[in-house]
Amino acid sequence: MKLSCLPVSFFPDILSGRMKLSDWCRTGRQYGLDGIDISIIFVRNHTPRYLSSLRNEIEEQNVQIVMVTTYPDFTNPDSVQRDRELEYLNRDIALSSFLGAKYVRIVAGQAHPDISISDGIEWVVENFKNAADVSEKYDILLLYENHSKPGAWLYPDFSYPSDIFLDIVDRVADTNIRINFDTANTLSYGEDPFPVLEKVMDRIETIHAADIEKKGEFKPVLLGNGVVPFQMIFHRLKKSGFDNWICIEEASNTGTIGLSKAASFIRKKWAEA
Repeated sequence: MKLSCLPVSFFPDILSGRMKLSDWCRTGRQYGLDGIDISIIFVRNHTPRYLSSLRNEIEEQNVQIVMVTTYPDFTNPDSVQRDRELEYLNRDIALSSFLGAKYVRIVAGQAHPDISISDGIEWVVENFKNAADVSEKYDILLLYENHSKPGAWLYPDFSYPSDIFLDIVDRVADTNIRINFDTANTLSYGEDPFPVLEKVMDRIETIHAADIEKKGEFKPVLLGNGVVPFQMIFHRLKKSGFDNWICIEEASNTGTIGLSKAASFIRKKWAEA
């Protein structure tokens, strides 16, 4: 098992410029991570000088970017906007490749009012397949997540309900798209995560390790302080032969203390599972 982290608690500092990407790289290394995750919103533009400077910052810290999280909205009712969303994602894939990332996390889109489930699924599948062709060109693996709602959106994820998520997973089975399984999101919707885990086990590439205060409510807490049954999940993953990246989604707003505790907790639970 290798450990990375998406530093949700540090988002305000990174986006304001108080914390540079190189600082996040250095912090990740200091706390024993094997790699780091970033959000695409950390990347301010795609001009050559800026991107070269950013890549140099990362390389100087000798830390790998494991996953870049993106937020495509393929369920937008405006067909022109859906086309834009695909172009945005294609650019994000190219940017991630330039920065040396291994994975790009994708999501379905928002649960816009008044769109039908059948239309939404059709739009997501079509655009996922188009993006998968681009990702192959850039040697990036796309990871679809059982997602909830990021701060960048107005509405929850269209595929927050597990039946929609699993339907989309089945319909992109003929692509190289794999799964980033989030340990908390299915629970936060009020559903049992284990039936979903079993159905996508053979497609799981990475794990988002996240915790919530109680079932049925999306309220992140420090890992180990909530209701996510990490040891049971890890036991099942180990039984299936999983031995890849676990990416901590650290959103407890406790800074480096939270990062340190979360990393120690995940390593302990993985060893015990």
